[in-house]
Amino acid sequence: MATAGTSLVPAIAHADRFTFQDLVAEATADIGSRPARLVMTMLGTVLGIASLVATLGFAQTAAMQVASLFAGTASTQVVVKPATASAGKDKASVATAQLPWDSPARVALLAGVENSALISTVKLPEKETITAVPVNDPSAAAVASPTLYATSPEFLDTAEGGLITGRFFDEGHDERGDRVAVLGQRAAESMGINRVDSQPSIFIGGVSYAVIGIVDGMERRSEMLDAVIISNGAARADFGLKAAQELSIRIAVGAGPQVAEQSAMALLPDAPDSLEAQAPSASSDLSQNVQADVNIVFLILGVIALLAGGLGIANVTLLSVMERVGEIGLRRALGATRRQIGAQFMVESIVIGFIGGLIGSALGVLAVIAVALVQGWTPVTDPWVAVAGAVLGAVVGWGSGWYPARRAARIEPVAALRGA
Repeated sequence: MATAGTSLVPAIAHADRFTFQDLVAEATADIGSRPARLVMTMLGTVLGIASLVATLGFAQTAAMQVASLFAGTASTQVVVKPATASAGKDKASVATAQLPWDSPARVALLAGVENSALISTVKLPEKETITAVPVNDPSAAAVASPTLYATSPEFLDTAEGGLITGRFFDEGHDERGDRVAVLGQRAAESMGINRVDSQPSIFIGGVSYAVIGIVDGMERRSEMLDAVIISNGAARADFGLKAAQELSIRIAVGAGPQVAEQSAMALLPDAPDSLEAQAPSASSDLSQNVQADVNIVFLILGVIALLAGGLGIANVTLLSVMERVGEIGLRRALGATRRQIGAQFMVESIVIGFIGGLIGSALGVLAVIAVALVQGWTPVTDPWVAVAGAVLGAVVGWGSGWYPARRAARIEPVAALRGA
């Protein structure tokens, strides 16, 4: 028998009987009832999130590739040049020292040096050109003359070039000042020379030079593909080359600061300060610029796709509200509050957006991996980007479901039941 102050029926808390678990169950019950519509609703969000995740993945992967290329070229090269000073009334820059002609041999024994070569631009006398035709025809159309370079025999290995045909000049050609020339691939094409077995000649300032080779590649000095290359000995004998302009040194990765410091001492031990050695920088501005450009392009596409996805969720959710007016009226008549009705449709939109975000993140990561495998790259992506993509999908769903949820919450029970 119940005592005073007690009740046979347990007291019901004043709190709402409609719990959060009930809210999630009601909100997700209708999502899977129409699979086709669910797929079309999530498609925009999936594409948008996939674009954003792929954006960052492609940008990071591209930056890594640029960095690796930078490490394979600029970060493995030291350039030594004479220091300059202003002289004369016009304050023209003049070199304060000269590179020794045996510079490659002097730096060869330094730790980290793999190869080196002297390189100079040779200026021809005024009105003199480089041509494959021995006769100057005034009626012929003017053709731009290729640039003339003088190098030491080690240049081809230093620049990582390759031979299409023929050979590169050697130390014997250099010491004797032989009139032999090597053409870059594009320079050879412009001059109509594609073979050397017939001993073709070109005329440099009116002096005949035998073409002994055609080169390509030149990853470190791509401008040489449009140039004519002769030996330092020939340039000194025929065109008065007094000193080399620079020494290009191919080094091992990480040896830049050491080689830059020691090369000046090895070349001019009595005046090392008269030389300037340019060592590779620690980071690549090019990789950062590429990453920024790729980010901008893909982010714009991703935002557009996200807007389309958000509008799709809003449209379908609003259509769902109109279709379920009778259900809304019945729930309100049974005691559901406006807040509960609005929360139901809001949670439904958030769940749809979250699922779309998950699928989009997965597709974005897979796209980065697939493209990287096809191109032979190393895929780079941040795991937190995929997590953020799923969360962003839920945020898009929340923003898209706000107006339909608000409209559903404002439906009056009597009008809803009467319309049903």
